[in-house]
Amino acid sequence: MAQAAEAARTVIMTVDDDPGVSRAVARDLRRRYGESYRIVRAESGGSALDALRELKLRGDLVAVILADYRMPQMNGIEFLEQALDVYPGARRVLLTAYADTDAAIDAINVVDLDHYLLKPWDPPEEKLYPVLDDLLDAWRASDHRPVPRTKVVGHRWSARSSETREFLARNQVPYRWYSSDEPEGRRLLAAARQDGRRLPLVITPDGTPLVEPEAPELAAHVGLETTPAADFYDLVVIGGGPAGLGAAVYGASEGLRTVLVERSATGGQAGQSSRIENYLGFPDGVSGAQLTDRARRQAAKFGAEILTAREVTGLEVNGAARTVRFSDGSAVAAHSVILATGVSYRQLPAPGADALTGCGVFYGSALTEAPACEGHDVYVVGGANSAGQAAMYLSRGAKSVTLLVRGASLSASMSYYLIQQIEEAPNITVRCGTVVEAAHGTNRLEQLTLRDVASGESERVDAQWMFVFIGAAPLTDWLDGTVLRDERGFILAGPDLTAEGRPPAGWEPDRPPYHLETSVPGVFVAGDARAESAKRVASAVGEGAMAVMLVHRYLEQS
Repeated sequence: MAQAAEAARTVIMTVDDDPGVSRAVARDLRRRYGESYRIVRAESGGSALDALRELKLRGDLVAVILADYRMPQMNGIEFLEQALDVYPGARRVLLTAYADTDAAIDAINVVDLDHYLLKPWDPPEEKLYPVLDDLLDAWRASDHRPVPRTKVVGHRWSARSSETREFLARNQVPYRWYSSDEPEGRRLLAAARQDGRRLPLVITPDGTPLVEPEAPELAAHVGLETTPAADFYDLVVIGGGPAGLGAAVYGASEGLRTVLVERSATGGQAGQSSRIENYLGFPDGVSGAQLTDRARRQAAKFGAEILTAREVTGLEVNGAARTVRFSDGSAVAAHSVILATGVSYRQLPAPGADALTGCGVFYGSALTEAPACEGHDVYVVGGANSAGQAAMYLSRGAKSVTLLVRGASLSASMSYYLIQQIEEAPNITVRCGTVVEAAHGTNRLEQLTLRDVASGESERVDAQWMFVFIGAAPLTDWLDGTVLRDERGFILAGPDLTAEGRPPAGWEPDRPPYHLETSVPGVFVAGDARAESAKRVASAVGEGAMAVMLVHRYLEQS
């Protein structure tokens, strides 16, 4: 009975802009599946996406989506690509004419298409129903059930509460937020026998209460993998940003036993971006969270293990093995290692900023805080793309956004398309030659002292929200004494190690280091942590793929 009830709530969706065809498709589907499934039809990609979002909010399941290829405004492939983000487990079918078969084949790679059907399919008993039966069987065999939601009880101006929400959001863990001073929040605190002095309280889907949990404990209780399944791999990737995810996808897809280790959440700085508009293949832009989620699913699809909330503290050379040590004393070894540790935002050197971090002062986009900024004045510190993207995103709901830039203009560090968007935004103001001299507030940010670089004059402004993007520092201190780095901590590799025509000291192979190989043979670097890297998402992904190619070359000659 429970299975029948679940099926009755489960949706098969069909999307076709031709009303006659749309009705005919729905009629055929209802005739065969109407007693067990809800048949939902739409006549445009936009209306279908709206319907999918409503179904998601209600907790309904979607088993199969059938979309016509030739639709105005948004064709079937574009629709299915966006539908993938709402219901990644739904089986996807493209309805095509004979002339569109090439597009359908391309869609297999773009949207992981499950099937394409040529129209017309008379009789449906031979050409439609067998295909749908197989797809429904496959969907039922998969883990399609909604994930029980984690509950977080905290306070708006609690730094620990903010960190927990950001951790869950960036790791795509569904959760519901309850304020500790609202009735339901107080009821949950009472049920957990807590008085609210220690926040946040996290209640896991199985009902386990966690008080002020650290990231590893939280990860283990909400279904994230934290322990490697084996002791030895072909490849360990350290860091889960675009370079690390790219390396994991290419490594696992090419047959290497691959494990990716991430200390916080996959996506890195790119994963915190509200909108990336210059990444190849996404003309309408893509959020960092969407791109990260797709890449993570892709890596898992090929068999890569992804460990979260595991901090790496050491790298050792033990004969042909490369041993990676964790902060808890455990270790994992491999034939090769790719360092994709990325960078972290530099801390604002202004009195008061540290004490108010998470209480009005945030580093990175902190997208979980964006809804609370609606109707408020917001300050964004920085002049590069990440600051510009955040300013544009926050301007949608904020009363005003003030971009504080140390330099004389944005053109030296920001992409032209972003500068144009900022200039056209009516509620964004750019103040060049301005720095934050101090942050003020008792339990939350209340005011900022701003200083004009040229004149030295200072002024105080009221402020509740400040998002900081002031450059980045490499996360490589733990590699000190193991691999060679430049004076800023970025990892040297390939030609940069042989600038004088000689290999680095202690180099044993009778060959020079490969292009992305560090001073330790078999240890490679990709992405922002590499000295002189391009600091762009596309180049990071490319370096991750290239590093895997060089890993293969290393393994063949070892």
